[in-house]
Amino acid sequence: MAVFIDPPRWPAHGTVFSHLVSDSSLEELHSFASAAGIGPRAFDLDHYDVPARRYRDLVRRGAREVEGGELVRLLLASGLRIPARRRPGRLRRTLSLRWHALSVDSFPDLPGAAQVGEELLARWGEPHRRYHTYAHLLAVLEALDALLDALLDDDDGAAIRRSVQLAAWFHDAVYQGVAGDERSSAALAGKLLGDLPPDDIAEVQRLVLLTISHSPSADDRAGALLCDADLAVLGGSPADYARYVAAVREEYASVPDADFITGRAGVVRSLLGVDPLYRTQRAQRLWLDTARGNLANELAGLKGPGTERRP
Repeated sequence: MAVFIDPPRWPAHGTVFSHLVSDSSLEELHSFASAAGIGPRAFDLDHYDVPARRYRDLVRRGAREVEGGELVRLLLASGLRIPARRRPGRLRRTLSLRWHALSVDSFPDLPGAAQVGEELLARWGEPHRRYHTYAHLLAVLEALDALLDALLDDDDGAAIRRSVQLAAWFHDAVYQGVAGDERSSAALAGKLLGDLPPDDIAEVQRLVLLTISHSPSADDRAGALLCDADLAVLGGSPADYARYVAAVREEYASVPDADFITGRAGVVRSLLGVDPLYRTQRAQRLWLDTARGNLANELAGLKGPGTERRP
C-alpha cells in the first residue's frame, strides 16, 4: 500500500501538474491528500492533479516518485483506474454515438430521433445527479451488451434487443430521488416515442416500470435482461462497488447519517434475500458471486463499530 506521484509534466492553467495515485484504495489516497492540504476539487475520479510547486513537498510526505507510464500501470493493477471513455468529458460523446447507432438500427423512421437523444442526454447530465448519471447509463448499456450477446438474432430476439436498449435509455431519465421517478420516466418515454407503434411504446414503458421492483416473471426475457443489467453494478470490482456506494450516499446527502445507515442496511438485506438476484444465466456467471460478496461486506460495515458516525 503506497501513494505514488509522477513528475510535473502536464500543462494546464499556466503551470504543469503531477498525478497523485494510490495502488490500493481511494481511502488511502484521500487520507494522504487531506493530510497534505490538497482539497477535494483537485480529485479527478481516480487521481489528484497537483501543481508543480507541491511536488517536492508531497515526495517529502511519502509519495513515491515514478514515471508517468509506471504510474498508469500501478493504477491499472490496483483496479482503481477509470477508463478514459467513462470520464465526464468523453461520456456524453460516447453516449451520443450509441444513441445514433441505436436510432439508425432500431427506428430509422422516427421523426426527431436526434432531438430525442439530445433531451435524454440533457436529463442524464443534470447537475444534481450523483449515481444516476452518464456513467450509470453507460454501465447499464455495456452490461446489456454482455447479456445480449447470447440473444438469437431472430425476429423475437431483435424485438427484445430494441425494447431493452430503449428502456435502458429511459429507465432513470427522470430522476429527482423520490418515489414515482420511474413512472415519470415511463411517461416521458410515451411522450418522446409517440411516433413509434403503440405496442412498442407500451413495451418500453412496461420495462421501465419493472425497474421499480426488479422482479420480472420467470418467462419475461426482456424484463430479465434489463433488470440484470441495472443490477450489474452490484457485481463490480471492489473499487467500482465502493464508488457506487459513495455515489448513492451523495444522492442522499440531505439524509442524516444514522437514518441513511438504517435505510441502506435494509436495502442491502433485501438484495441479499433476493433469490435469484440475477435472472439470466449469463448474469449469474458474470456477477452473482461477486455481488453477494460485495453486499455482505457492505452490510458488515454498516453494522460495524462506529458506523453511527460514518457518512
